[in-house]
Amino acid sequence: MNLSSLLGGIAGALGNRIYRRFWAGNGLAMTGRWMYRTAVGWLVWEMTESTTWLGIVAFADLFPVVALSIVAGAIADRVGYLRVVRVSQFLSFAVGALLSTLVFTGTVTIHMVLVLTAVFGTLETMSTPSRISIVNALVAKEHLSSAIALGSATFNASRILGPAIAGGLILWVNIGTVMAIATGIFLLFFMVLLTLPGHRPAGGGKLSVNLFGDIVHGVVYTARHPGIRFLMILLGATGLFIRPFMELLPGFAAQVFGRGPEGLAILLSSIGLGAMAASLWLARRGQMEGLTRLISNALVLSGIALILFTVAGHIALAAFFLVWVGVFMLIGGVGSQTLIQNVVEQKVRARVMSLFILISWGLPALGALVEGWIATFFGLQHTIAAGAAITLLVWLWGRPAGRKLAGELERG
Repeated sequence: MNLSSLLGGIAGALGNRIYRRFWAGNGLAMTGRWMYRTAVGWLVWEMTESTTWLGIVAFADLFPVVALSIVAGAIADRVGYLRVVRVSQFLSFAVGALLSTLVFTGTVTIHMVLVLTAVFGTLETMSTPSRISIVNALVAKEHLSSAIALGSATFNASRILGPAIAGGLILWVNIGTVMAIATGIFLLFFMVLLTLPGHRPAGGGKLSVNLFGDIVHGVVYTARHPGIRFLMILLGATGLFIRPFMELLPGFAAQVFGRGPEGLAILLSSIGLGAMAASLWLARRGQMEGLTRLISNALVLSGIALILFTVAGHIALAAFFLVWVGVFMLIGGVGSQTLIQNVVEQKVRARVMSLFILISWGLPALGALVEGWIATFFGLQHTIAAGAAITLLVWLWGRPAGRKLAGELERG
């Protein structure tokens, strides 16, 4: 068996020199971002020793995703994906350099960290729809599924490697040095982006006063497209009823298994392991055919695996079920993104993908808030299991609907 047959669709995607350059640079930058965020977390803790401040700074980093992702998609469709990513990446480098300098000079304050974190989170939000959409412009359509899954695998690897590298470096050197290294990585990716060929944006390359109308058009387009609407509903069900359990895992590790941070690490690592395996499997598979059925089945299987997790009596058994939750959540998310990219019109691509981001990242925060409140009355196990059970009802609707839409979604 030669290397190409072993790698399957991965070989086809990485055979594209331009995409390979973007994938390597983006993977390095994602690792740098997790290093940077880990260093910021340690900095906040050293400055305040306050869990409240940790939560405030984390909120400042993530809130722009909910507030600005749709605007970011509309801007990307008008001015071009590559231009948005280049500007955002350079400004992220500037923010990292400023915070690193403040740390080295001993002049940093917690309020400075809060403001710069909010700016950094905003820049990340503005670039994310473009980062996702640009893949379609870099690879041939037959390699799109593998390229998207490969990007997901890289993301899952970076969120494991980044914090691990940062944690070791903080012990060996200091927080400022870790931030400086991460900032240097941001600059390196910016230089890679300068070597990539641009594409002609549908919006003519200029912003317009019609930006709000562009946003409305993207929402209406998504709602009226039967296939994309179907995928967004499945994503919404996962976001509201499955994914929120991850935010509640600290309480689950403590209350159900009587464990501390090491128990939480076991549970989170299990999810990451499953997601990584599923990403690589999808990348190697590299096919549109049958993806709609996989997504529909992933919804019900993730619900079943999550219910089994809630009744597992031992943390090792619970971790086993969470591996499969990670597998099926990843298949649902990456598979949906692949099919949406396969059928969406070029002129609204980034706007539709910004709605994908909002549903995938924003709804879990809302779901965690609601489930966390309900759990105070009924307990974590019953609350999480009930949410998972609701997805089974969504699957009963989604399975026949998916059969009808599969041809349109997979052919494009």
